[in-house]
Amino acid sequence: MLKALIVDDEPLAHTVLLHHLKQHPDIAIVGRCFSATETLQHLAKHHVDLLFLDINMPALSGIDMLKVIAHPPQVIIVSAYSEFAIDGFDLDVADYLLKPVNSQRLSKALDKVRERCQGHNHASKIQVKVGREIHRLDIDSIVYLEAYGNYVKVWTTQTMLLANSTLKQLLEGLPKVDFLQIHKSYVVNKKTLMCLNTDTVTLSGGVNLKVGKSFKLALKRHFSTL
Repeated sequence: MLKALIVDDEPLAHTVLLHHLKQHPDIAIVGRCFSATETLQHLAKHHVDLLFLDINMPALSGIDMLKVIAHPPQVIIVSAYSEFAIDGFDLDVADYLLKPVNSQRLSKALDKVRERCQGHNHASKIQVKVGREIHRLDIDSIVYLEAYGNYVKVWTTQTMLLANSTLKQLLEGLPKVDFLQIHKSYVVNKKTLMCLNTDTVTLSGGVNLKVGKSFKLALKRHFSTL
């Protein structure tokens, strides 16, 4: 059972989604919010697996709201505007649906969410291509990732591997609940985060990494929950 939250400032949009979701008994609607502010308050108190998220809302847009959530759940954007699709996928949403929503398209989006959730529940290793070789790494052994031109330095508890990949591609294969991007060039294992300084973080082992301005809020939220 996936706990879902509907976020849209239009009551009719809630009604349409609720109608279609009757066909999916594994999706439990645990709340309905009509603004980003109300949503952030709900997420601070309750666990949610999935957001059905509108973009064009008063005060704070759905996209801007996602940027400040430290550990976002799976997200299906439901919007009347197609021009925000790239922004949504840059934030790793599961799917982007255009209004009016139809049952078939919604079912495909939910299948993507289910696959992602299953993958997160069972993934303990990640495949990394190093030169012509494929390495299987324990996810828990990864300390941090560092962008390095067209490659990524994968720093583990034992060694460093130079992966033939982009930082974004590697990040997509890691469980979001365990990893956090702190800079355009760095992704860290949350378990290694020890101290947040003015412009850097200290990891276990004494490694210091720069923090990007746009990632500071997510880091502060992470440390505030420890």
